[in-house]
Amino acid sequence: MSIINDSTNPVTTDLCQLVYISRITSTGLSSPSTLNDISEIAIERNQTDEITGILCYGNGYFLQCVEGSEQALTNLKNRLLADERHKDMEILDFSAIDERRFSSWSLRSITLERWMTKNAELKKFMPFKPYNWNADEWRRFLDILQHYYEEQIRTGNTDAQPIKYSTLGVTLSKVVGQHQAFFLIQTVLGSMIVVALLWLMLSDKIW
Repeated sequence: MSIINDSTNPVTTDLCQLVYISRITSTGLSSPSTLNDISEIAIERNQTDEITGILCYGNGYFLQCVEGSEQALTNLKNRLLADERHKDMEILDFSAIDERRFSSWSLRSITLERWMTKNAELKKFMPFKPYNWNADEWRRFLDILQHYYEEQIRTGNTDAQPIKYSTLGVTLSKVVGQHQAFFLIQTVLGSMIVVALLWLMLSDKIW
């Protein structure tokens, strides 16, 4: 059974942590609002399920750390496995913990590249390629994020205030900047289709 002490510090009797990494898919890239959609839906659902955590995106990769009851995280893991917006999901940790790292965030999203350049401790993690990390580097990475989180709490920047998605880099221009080749190919293919259709229409009129 879950127990809630107050609105900003939910705790559970079987508290666990789930940490995973994954790669964004062409389905995820095709929508400029992918990260917004993930965050908006997850925040609402996670508040209901008493799940807290942080979602990181950068260089085409996701890293997420979520905290909650074992059953809630198992249900979340099953939903994530069926989500076509990412692939190659690799679970780094699913274990019991004593307390939450991110107790005031139902889900906070960070797009990493811009923020990492301003943080000396994180520069060694650039470019963001979590699949290439050593076995325990993700723990150090989360320690740094937890320090960032605690700074945000001290300044009152929690889920009680509206999240500014523009500061997370979840815009079309951001995605295009990281994946220009993908969108260039889409544009070329689309142009070819339009030309082919126009040629067929003109051919029908001639004959």
